Order: sequence, then structure tokens, then C-alpha cells
Amino acid sequence: MITIKRTTSDNPDFEKLVVQLDAYLAIVDGEDHAFYAQFNKSNSLKNAIVLYENEIAIGIGAYKEYDSQTVEMKRMFTLSEHRGKGIASKILSELELWAKEEKYSISILETGFLQKEAISLYQKLEYKIIKNYGQYKGVETSICMKKTL
Repeated sequence: MITIKRTTSDNPDFEKLVVQLDAYLAIVDGEDHAFYAQFNKSNSLKNAIVLYENEIAIGIGAYKEYDSQTVEMKRMFTLSEHRGKGIASKILSELELWAKEEKYSISILETGFLQKEAISLYQKLEYKIIKNYGQYKGVETSICMKKTL
């Protein structure tokens, strides 16, 4: 049975999966990992999701306020053995719903250009590639995306 829990980044299950996410990103990002890691601090995220299958945490995601209308999606991750089952879509949809409930109207995110599965997922969920924003301006290995909620 799938359950979704709205929580914060202090949740122990969220923290445990962040460790695995960071290890995964260190491999995927290679030499660029230190640059990206500085923007992926997970402490003090007040809007975090943990998705459970049969009471076992298998996926996470979060968002933080970017401006008064916009949230930035962060820390999206699904355990490798559970990928391809729609877990990330469920997490992102719940995050978008939560953001709308909090009166945000725009969602943005950044992912690495090598993360083809993530890019495909976001495009399938109606995110459009935009010019890189904020700290990602001029970073050729970043893909920034946006969706109106």
C-alpha cells in the first residue's frame, strides 16, 4: 500500500533517503558535484514529502519558496529498485498540490543535463525548459524548468 506523508526535512526517513540521494548525485554529477551540493542543503525545508510503500520509505521530494508566487522543487529521489513505477510522479503531484494550497502559482526546478530520466519525467508532467535562473545562470550542465500550477 502506498502512503504519502507531508512532513519537514527533519523527518528521519527523509534524512535517510537524502543520504542515498547525495551518494547517487556524487556519481551522476561527477566533477560538478561539489558545485551542485552547495545548493542542495536539505536542512530546514518545511515542505517535504516521504512516500511509503508498505510502511517503507522509498521516495522523497520537497520544495522551498523562491519568491511570493514561486516554489522551487528540491530533493526529488526514488530508490533505484522502485523507479519506473510512477513514484516520482506521485511525489511531485503531491508537492504541487501542497504548493497550490499555500497559494503559490509557479513551480521551478533544476536538474543536471545528464539526468535524462528526470528531464523526461518533468516534461511528461508539463514542465518546460526555461533560461537558467538564480545560481544556475551560465551553468551549462544545468537544465532549469518551469510549470504553472
